[in-house]
Amino acid sequence: MPSTSVYLAIDLGATSGRVMAGVFDGDSIQLHEINRFPSSCIEAGGSVRWDAKDIFNQVLKGLKKAQELYGSSICGVGVDTWGVDYGLLDTDGELLGNPFSYRDPRTDGMEARIQKLVPRETIYSETGIQFIFLNSLNQIFAEKESGRGILDTASDLLFMPDLVNFWLSGKKVQERSIASTSQLLNPVTGRWSDVLLSELGLPKHLFGNITEPGTRSGNLLPEIQEQTGLGDVSVYTVAGHDTGSAVAGTPLKSEAPAFLSSGTWSLMGIELPSPLINAETRAAGYSNEAGVEGTTRLLKNICGMWLIEQLRDEWSAEGNELGYEELVDLAHGSEPFRSIIDPDHPSFARSGPMAKRISSYCQVHGQPIPDTQSRLLRTVFDSLACKYRVVFDQLASFISKPLTELCVVGGGSKNHFLNQCIASSLNCQVNAGPIEAASLGNVLMQMRGAGQIDSLEAGRELIKQSFSVDTYLPENPEAWLEPVERLKSMITKDSD
Repeated sequence: MPSTSVYLAIDLGATSGRVMAGVFDGDSIQLHEINRFPSSCIEAGGSVRWDAKDIFNQVLKGLKKAQELYGSSICGVGVDTWGVDYGLLDTDGELLGNPFSYRDPRTDGMEARIQKLVPRETIYSETGIQFIFLNSLNQIFAEKESGRGILDTASDLLFMPDLVNFWLSGKKVQERSIASTSQLLNPVTGRWSDVLLSELGLPKHLFGNITEPGTRSGNLLPEIQEQTGLGDVSVYTVAGHDTGSAVAGTPLKSEAPAFLSSGTWSLMGIELPSPLINAETRAAGYSNEAGVEGTTRLLKNICGMWLIEQLRDEWSAEGNELGYEELVDLAHGSEPFRSIIDPDHPSFARSGPMAKRISSYCQVHGQPIPDTQSRLLRTVFDSLACKYRVVFDQLASFISKPLTELCVVGGGSKNHFLNQCIASSLNCQVNAGPIEAASLGNVLMQMRGAGQIDSLEAGRELIKQSFSVDTYLPENPEAWLEPVERLKSMITKDSD
């Protein structure tokens, strides 16, 4: 190993991707952004797909820039991405069409059709994953039901980080953390669910052996070395799901295991030593996702900054460009708690103009219509903080002990207004940062595979030494009690 070791984290989110360099000098880690780019989608013929080759070309540009900056100090490359989406390969390793996006409408109605074949209780007991339209299970079953026959002709199914890993190293793996998002992996046995594959008639040859995070899968292919200028660099299978990497890169404590990965999606949960699969977690819609070193993330998907992003895009299309700081300032200056929505209501799930949908929800629930940009934004921020409180309380009830702190990581960790709202709503201390936790977790698992750290705990201690966090304490938490109860009532009404 060189005196300074550099590990390249390819961290691909559903909105943007980045290539980051984790520079380890023996005492601390520094993280540097090499290349950031949009995650390209193609919408055509009623379908929404990822422009996978464009994304990969941007990755290669990042690797080439990294080589120019760090040269022979580069020791490894690892990939993490958003969850559930996948590509299908033919026998020559060629992609059978661009991967569908989880927001493609082909999954409409699939949950109901699947549950006619396999009871809801069985699906949850087999997988421990919450029921949500975008799960790989629904996508793969939709592909089967399409009659196109691609599942039968495909040689391999690779989830998005596994696909990028394959293009880098030539090795085909199915990594555990990303596989666990599919709603097809049994978290107790650690293997694919024979029950679901058999009952739904899904091709078993597409589901192979599971690879653990922190595994060296190979070296960069010669053609990748030529394109990027990199040498015979190791490629590591890290926690392929970006939330898995983010939680690995979060300085959690055993006595304070609660986290919030805050981005386009919010994922709130607790880290546990084993899955928690029972009637209560099923009814409340919680997932048991695989973490690193045998851990489980008991978590719930929450809409996150998706609503803010859609409002911003809507206003931008109207000629009103607003930066994120301007959006936050508008929300901060508006009256709190005037209107509350459930950010996870199905009417908000699809992309497109959002203002009318938010107004319609408020009207249906007898609340004032948010009739200005500032009121719309404040509605969303207040509602997110209230929804976090509902989930936080449920998590505490599952483990029968109070949760006294929350670690917020990801892009949302730098949103001071939202983080203060969260601390006040939850009535607990919020520790925000590091921002690029997914990239850090990616780097840590490469270092683990290379033998530079000997445990997850050692890696988290290294992060604590290397990065500062912002701390938020509750302000007037009593004011949040009524809007939280209002949200609970609306959720109950919508579920009846």
